[in-house]
Amino acid sequence: MDKGLHFTICVLTAVLLLRESSQAGEEKDPEVLAAPKAAFGTDSRGAGEGLPTLTVTTILEDPYVMVRGAELEGYCMELLAALAGMLRFQYRVRVVGDGQYGAVAAGGNWSGMIGEILRREADIAVAPLTVTSAREEVVSFTTPFLQTGIGILLRKDTASQDMSFFHFLAPFSKETWTALLFAYLLTCFCLFLVARLSPCEWNEPKNEENHFTFLNSLWFGAGALALQGATPRPQALSVRVIAVVWWLFTLALLAAYIANFTALLSSGSEQLPIQTFEDLVKQRNLEFGTLEGSSTFYYFKNSKNPIHQMIYEYMEKRREHVLVKTYQEAVQRVMDSNYAFIGESISQDLAAARHCNLIRAPEVIGARGFGIATSQASPWTKPLSIAVLKLRESGDLDYLRNKWWESSCLRQSRDRWGPLEPPALGGLFLTLGIGLALGILAALAELSSSS
Repeated sequence: MDKGLHFTICVLTAVLLLRESSQAGEEKDPEVLAAPKAAFGTDSRGAGEGLPTLTVTTILEDPYVMVRGAELEGYCMELLAALAGMLRFQYRVRVVGDGQYGAVAAGGNWSGMIGEILRREADIAVAPLTVTSAREEVVSFTTPFLQTGIGILLRKDTASQDMSFFHFLAPFSKETWTALLFAYLLTCFCLFLVARLSPCEWNEPKNEENHFTFLNSLWFGAGALALQGATPRPQALSVRVIAVVWWLFTLALLAAYIANFTALLSSGSEQLPIQTFEDLVKQRNLEFGTLEGSSTFYYFKNSKNPIHQMIYEYMEKRREHVLVKTYQEAVQRVMDSNYAFIGESISQDLAAARHCNLIRAPEVIGARGFGIATSQASPWTKPLSIAVLKLRESGDLDYLRNKWWESSCLRQSRDRWGPLEPPALGGLFLTLGIGLALGILAALAELSSSS
């Protein structure tokens, strides 16, 4: 009896243990279990028990990877989570130890994230890592998930040229000023003509003259442009029609001029003197440099373009002074001193969006892409490339790009506040033309009724 009771208790105990184990397994389901909090510089997340775990190396750079509290977040972190969900793997993220992207050292060894992959310290690198031929020789890259190039980041007040002596003409284009002069002369001529035709405007018919001579008509039109009353005053209905239309025209024109001129002064929209890399080499007011050991530095080193060679020689001779260690240091130096930063255009666009006093020069060279790096023997290269292509086709990459590059700087673009062209004021000129025609018709009617 004791043996039977003992056996029954053992069976019940085993059943209870198996049930608890099953419940614990359900609680660890990936759709229920939240990602564990990570220590500074690392982030461990999984897609389920029994799945392969990859060690991911990355670098802290806004907005790709950033520390928020005890976790990492950013564009690359969301991209990595999407890839893990598609390919069913777990991952552990670590920030690269030396803070470098990857370059060949003097002894032939690689630094940065490339070096960690070569030393098997990491399985993949998910970061703003540029695909280059030198890196492709030692590691494998997936299809690029972001396209970029090399641009010039400047501070507006150091990049802006002095205003010209005739800057007050900038709100309107040359064509608009020409059209305005033509409208002024045509209106004054119509005033003179209608006043000659209308008998109501002849105050002294015996002397066969009226107050609206051609010179007086010019003076009347100029007074309206300055919003000042000017004599003579029109008497006939036909002349008054033309005068009223001209007053309305000048009122709208002055409002457009004042608004555009104010915008030009406040937005610093004058043309940048540094448009290209050739302009950067020719000037002497700004120092310029790039990230030490970056792909941008080696792009200029290996380029056969004479302008690019001059840029490399300048940076090489002054490397201790013009080369920076981190992207954050580069942006801060641009804001604080007369320094132009040469780097990835997509990162410069983000800096210009978040710092209203920064701007990127128009020219972009060396089109390249950011890819995920793996070891050459890794079985994950092709699946990751296919997954990146699927994310691009589904629009997820565009969504991430718009999300993390959203501008917090409310600034007006140069295109919006450029000189007003005649088409922008086309309706105004059309209204003036219709008013002149009505004035002439009214003068003809007055002439016919008096005869």
